[in-house]
This record gives sequence, structure tokens and C-alpha cells, in this order.
Amino acid sequence: MRYIVISLCLLSVVLFSPTVGRAEPSVSANNAVLMEQSSGRVLLEKKAHDKQPIASITKIMTAIIAIESGKLNETVTVSKRAVYTIGSSIYLEQGEKIKLKDLVYGLMLRSGNDAAVAISEHVGGSMEGFTHLMNQKARWLGMTNTSFDNPHGLDSENHYSTAYDMALLMRYAMENEQFRQVTKSKTYKPDSAYTWQNKNKLLTQFYEYCIGGKTGYTKLAGRTLATAAEKNEMRLIAVTLDAPDDWRDHIGMYEWGYKNYNMTTIGTQGKVNYNIAKPDTTVRGYLHDDIKLPLNQSEQKKIKSKTFILNNASTSAKEIIGKTIYYIKSVPVLEAPIYSEKRQKENFLAEIVSVYQRIIGIN
Repeated sequence: MRYIVISLCLLSVVLFSPTVGRAEPSVSANNAVLMEQSSGRVLLEKKAHDKQPIASITKIMTAIIAIESGKLNETVTVSKRAVYTIGSSIYLEQGEKIKLKDLVYGLMLRSGNDAAVAISEHVGGSMEGFTHLMNQKARWLGMTNTSFDNPHGLDSENHYSTAYDMALLMRYAMENEQFRQVTKSKTYKPDSAYTWQNKNKLLTQFYEYCIGGKTGYTKLAGRTLATAAEKNEMRLIAVTLDAPDDWRDHIGMYEWGYKNYNMTTIGTQGKVNYNIAKPDTTVRGYLHDDIKLPLNQSEQKKIKSKTFILNNASTSAKEIIGKTIYYIKSVPVLEAPIYSEKRQKENFLAEIVSVYQRIIGIN
């Protein structure tokens, strides 16, 4: 939860087109995006906002909702509806009792559609109720071109997303420690079945820097893939839709990103004094975390910023008193909030509670 608070509460990110003018790798995918995780900056894109069927990378949303439900240690009774779900399966049996945690591993490593339905019925009360939670979560994450119609990704007219939206989802999910543990697992041995092998070959065979992801395929969607990688202290998210050569696409995008960009500190955590319009008036503010952005060599010399302080900043208590916007070639790439005080332990705990309430839908 700490990672969620840091990424979603302390940084307000504005995402724009990637830098133009550097040789980008060719990709087989119809739609693709490469995003740096901590800032959310898009480094590369190809028709990233086009709505497309997404197949089983849908299960990233199913998994993160299940994990955040706090029910992983609960026992699920498998329904007939789950057992008879078509497509990939972990071969559940009607009436079988299995831990929700095991279902999440079966969902992510083996892409079990039966696991997806069993999860949805247990966490959401029904598959339809769970799908409603998926769409609520998507709206909260800013996935504005996404509609979920089921928890597994089988084709439906009302089930679609974009490469960009799925990168937003993967970025969010990778902030969760339990999700990271699941998605990076090459194998998993549940209590009631043989050992499961992860289908994500980028993780298990092809790319040593891969730290997780989810595969997908239907005839309509083609091959879909969402992955994460970490190298040189930079974590990247890659998503491809309808990609005949997706493993190679992801490796090429990652290597291009790591070759051309470095994480650069553009704002240092701690106290900062800001001058405002009133003569001889200085307002003291705080950055709660270092501000870092992936920049290529030329951008490191061109990054500029503007700071905006609220008129009543001097009277605000424990609140955001302004923001700094960072620009590259006059294009805003990141917003960072300025706070009136250092982050106190009790304030941080209150932020955790607030985020948790938003996750479960409590106003």
C-alpha cells in the first residue's frame, strides 16, 4: 500500500507524446506503448490510444482487485459456471475448495479462465458484480478508453482497452508488493495440484531483466502482452496488442529505452523556499519525495520548470500549497505537488486509509 500512496497521492502525472527524433525500434504490434513506471512518462508509442480487444491481459485487473480485497487466505468453493468457462483452464472441479491466493497464481501463471470466474464470484458476489468493480477501478485509474465485460478477456463487443490504458493498469499493479510477487514467479505449487509453470516466456526464457507480466491470445485480439522490466535502476512497462512477434517487440522496446534514457533527479526531497508575487514574500514548501524523470542526454539540458503557489498558501495547513510543472521543449511532462509541511507519520497513515477507501469504493 505504501507504494500505491507514493505513486498515486504524491505525484500527479501528465503524460504526453514521447521524444521525437531518436531512432525507435520497429514493432510487429498493431498497438504498442513503452512507459517508465515511477513517472508514467511514455517513451514510445504506436497507436497507443486505439480501442482493441485485449484477451487475457485483462487478468491483470482481475488479479489486482483480488489481491486488494484482503481475502487471499479465504477458501473459495468452485461453481459450475467457473468449471464450464471455455478457453484456458487450471482444471478446477465443481464444488472444489481452493484458496483465493492459489486461484490468483493460477490466473496469472496459467491464465485460467475458470480461475477468473471463481475469483470474480467470490470477491464480487457474482461475475457481473465483479465486472462492475473492474470498470469502477478502471475509471479511478484514468483508463478512459476501457470497458470490461468479464474477468478473463474472452471476446465481447463491450470488452476492450488500449495499449496506453493497459500500461496505466500494469504500472499501478506493479506498485503492489503481493502482485509483484505473483507476477515474477516462474513456478508455483498449489496445495491441490501439480506445479504450475508461468506462460510468460519473456520472464522464464528470453529476457533476464523481465520482472513480470501477462500473456493473452484470442483469434480476434491476436497475441497481447503486458510486461515489466528493470535495469539500470529504471523500471519500464511495455504493452503490445495484436503482435505476431511480441517477445521480440518487448525486448526491442526495452533495450531501446534503456539505451536512450536514464533516470534523472530533477527535484530533491525536503524544504524548498518559493518567492511569490507579493514583494519580499517567501513561502516555504516541501517535496515529500525526490522527483525523477527518464530523460535522454539532450533532454537533461533542456528540462525547465514553473512553480505555482496558491494565494492562501501561508495559511494552508498540512495541504498541497502549489505545484511544479516540468517541461521539455515547452511540453509539460510531469506535475509534482508542493506541500505545506513535512510528511508526518500520522498524516501518512491517514493517506493510506484514504487510498484504501477509494479502492474499495467508500466515499
